[in-house]
Amino acid sequence: MPQPALPEPKHPELDSMLTRKFGREVANYFSGSPLNRVGFLRPDHVFLSQAIRHPTTAFLLCNNLQPLTKEPKKLAYVAHADVRPLIGDNPYEKSEDDLIEQYNSETSVPQMIFLGLDERNSNGLIYKEQYKGAPFFAVDVTPRGSYVDIAKKLITDLESRGYSFAQGRVMDIEASEASIYAEARQLLDWNARNPFCAQCGSPTLSVNAGFKRACPPKDTAKLTSSIGKTTAELPSADRPPCSTRTGISNLSFPRTDPTVIMAVVSADASKILLGRQKKWPAYWYSTLAGFCEPAESVEEAVRREVWEESGIELGRVVIHSTQPWPYPANLMIGAIGQATPQGETVDLGNDPELEDARWVPFEEAREALRTGTSGLGEPAPEGYKEGGLRLPPETAIAHQLINAVVNKGFLGADSKM
Repeated sequence: MPQPALPEPKHPELDSMLTRKFGREVANYFSGSPLNRVGFLRPDHVFLSQAIRHPTTAFLLCNNLQPLTKEPKKLAYVAHADVRPLIGDNPYEKSEDDLIEQYNSETSVPQMIFLGLDERNSNGLIYKEQYKGAPFFAVDVTPRGSYVDIAKKLITDLESRGYSFAQGRVMDIEASEASIYAEARQLLDWNARNPFCAQCGSPTLSVNAGFKRACPPKDTAKLTSSIGKTTAELPSADRPPCSTRTGISNLSFPRTDPTVIMAVVSADASKILLGRQKKWPAYWYSTLAGFCEPAESVEEAVRREVWEESGIELGRVVIHSTQPWPYPANLMIGAIGQATPQGETVDLGNDPELEDARWVPFEEAREALRTGTSGLGEPAPEGYKEGGLRLPPETAIAHQLINAVVNKGFLGADSKM
């Protein structure tokens, strides 16, 4: 399958000290969003009220976290009129304070995320004469709760018009579209996974245009369920005290899990360490990876994970690039580490995660980058010879790390500072 081009890094045309020292910056797949997130406007219900009904506003719909599409390699967007039966005319009519004060746990509404402004659209919203662009929102149309029938009808109507929801991991759409989907998917998934307060267990409320969740002090559902009772019998809408409503921890924030992924170079800089899991296709290898642990630097995590999985001991570690990975909420921190001369013996006896790990000569890795790259579920590309090394596709940060090492894009840059 042809791989989409990676996004352009910011200001690639500029000469700089850092570019001369380390080479051209790499912007990985799922990064490089064309949207200005203007995060400081998320609690502004006046702005959101204008944004959600603007003629240029684009809505990305997700069903079970899968995005709406109509043609290959592109997301599909709908207008406010399409989603009005589901979300109403203006779900941001009330301020956040009012929404929290009037919270009703029995009222279910579709999750919405304000993704940002596309400043390339000259006909977009103009707010306070300073913030300009076409607004983008994500809406979870998965049929559930009190709006299950409305959501089902919307999905049926869209399918009758030629739309469909993508299947599997979305790794083949255009890079700028992929970054928008990554933001939408990660925020929709986080909200769906956190319907209750981690401190007191009570239902929470999505605020800040989908980027935070609050534990309201009241629940008016208690009042609406007490119709017919005398004044003396009326319950209080107050919920039990919760420590998340005081101090600076009065909100829940989206989770991002830092993960290290590393290209390991031999002490003489002639070989790269690659590993494989048992479930992978034959001859398919990749760089090593693992989660950062609490109170651990990225460099320490790289050294620990490499030693645990392969027995290799590393010296110097440097950061290469990063990649958002919304499955469900990872930030892949790409690094390059070099083995110590006495620590190059492969030993899989610590952690049984890998089926194999081996040192691959640079030339063999270069050949695999030319003829043996593909996604895990895809056949080998044309020109590949059975038995040869296979590697991840260009959209994977592992590919970029391998390329940076064996093709000298990172290690071979001349220092001219």
